[in-house]
Amino acid sequence: MPLHLIIDGYNFIRQSDDLKGLDRQALEFGREALIEKLAAYRRIKRHKVTLVFDGSAEYFFPDAETARKGVGIKFSRHGESADALIKKMVQQEREKAVVVSSDRDVGRFAQTQGAAVIGSGEFEEKLMMAETMESGESPEADTYRPKRAQSTKKKGPSRKPPKSRRRVHQKTRKL
Repeated sequence: MPLHLIIDGYNFIRQSDDLKGLDRQALEFGREALIEKLAAYRRIKRHKVTLVFDGSAEYFFPDAETARKGVGIKFSRHGESADALIKKMVQQEREKAVVVSSDRDVGRFAQTQGAAVIGSGEFEEKLMMAETMESGESPEADTYRPKRAQSTKKKGPSRKPPKSRRRVHQKTRKL
């Protein structure tokens, strides 16, 4: 089943250490940098990606819905929040959707609709891994992690997690 990543744009930008500074200079700089990162990610993973931003009367957006470099971009209409637009999209996509947001309200709603939710920080790590893979570097080249001694003591839970949690894990593993 193909995944549809629905990303809360400004939430992601303001959670990211890299993009936060660009956003402070100008909104466009943060948006453009995020689109570049997502385009690189999409070249590797091929998932459908939609960025959702808050629209506003102060800024002119030529189209409420566009696509650039394979990344869908949607701006909410005046009087509508990006969160409301994300919720509408999740209602349509349901199990196919993976919502990227650190907003608890959006996350809870998405989970009730059967969508998987991943935090902005966790997804940013996946974006960095994709950038590393695209540049041809080995992800292990930067970090050396020595193996721990094996123990015979049993680790982990004694039973499987619930089916809903296993489905979410299965979807996020594909990212």
